[in-house]
Amino acid sequence: MSSITLAAPDPLGLYTNPIGHWVIVVVAMVVALVVLMTGAAYSVWFERVALGRMQRRPGPNRVGPFGLLQLAADGVKLAFKESFAPRMVDPVLYVLAPAIMVTAAFLAWAVIPVGIWYGFSYWIADLNVGILLVLAVSSMNAYALLLGGWSSNNKYSLLGGLRAAAQLVSYELSLGLALVPVFMIVGSLRLQDIATYQVHWFGASFPLPLILVAPLSFVIYMVSAVAEVNRTPFDLPEAEQELIGGYLTEYSGLKFVCFYLGEYINMITVAALATLLFLAGWEGPLLPPVFWMFVKIVFFIFLFIWLRTTLPRLRYDMLMRLGWKVLLPLAIANVVVTAIVLVAVQ
Repeated sequence: MSSITLAAPDPLGLYTNPIGHWVIVVVAMVVALVVLMTGAAYSVWFERVALGRMQRRPGPNRVGPFGLLQLAADGVKLAFKESFAPRMVDPVLYVLAPAIMVTAAFLAWAVIPVGIWYGFSYWIADLNVGILLVLAVSSMNAYALLLGGWSSNNKYSLLGGLRAAAQLVSYELSLGLALVPVFMIVGSLRLQDIATYQVHWFGASFPLPLILVAPLSFVIYMVSAVAEVNRTPFDLPEAEQELIGGYLTEYSGLKFVCFYLGEYINMITVAALATLLFLAGWEGPLLPPVFWMFVKIVFFIFLFIWLRTTLPRLRYDMLMRLGWKVLLPLAIANVVVTAIVLVAVQ
């Protein structure tokens, strides 16, 4: 089923009429694009303000109230900035790499639900393997970063692209395995089922945040997610002190914006997945479900910003050792122990 679903009556027949169905889908996609671009922009504003407060400096406070229009000014500047390309770049892959990055970032949200309110279910596509689609689409980022670094005809860019590909492949394994215990407990790969998972204890049914029953999965997921989105302390593909800008070194103008936008949308995506998988999604008292989904996502974004302020960047050998010798064995052991416990209690 591919649409925003409606649990309430449908007197206009929009959801049963093929034309109305596609009108709803297109409107939903446009709304998702606008919301994600706005969310990415104000994630940058939130990060700059939070970093300023943590470092005892004002942060953006000149353009608009509380600096809220600073991102609009930066966007206009980048849109009109000269876009140049070095000689001997690969003309196709040089442009294709940022396009893959931003397209993959948006595609992941086709199956991510954000709440149910008054009978309306807010998601575009309802797939019974939605989480697998998100993981598959997000893995395309490795191609974008590697192609961007290789096609730039710059040694620093190539090193950044190679680092990014190795890092994403390494931590994708532990991230995926960290989610397997969640799937085993819930018995579904559907994000809506995981977010609304309920337990039946003492004659009552209530939603249970899976962080309480799979805490190790949560820890492994969060560490791997930080590495997946190239955030500090795992931002070695860019590493300004070592590689100038890594795979971004030879990009400017709108192509640079595509990489930048994709990175922040990916950060929102992993925050949304953490909310759905471990914090009971949009479940919360009194206030609308969309509000609780928003609050939980903002909490995880703040956590990423806090890590950037607090932790120094790891050496590359330490990064790979953590992924292959610590997180991966822990994730495998977590799957085995969860399977044994589930069989024992059944």
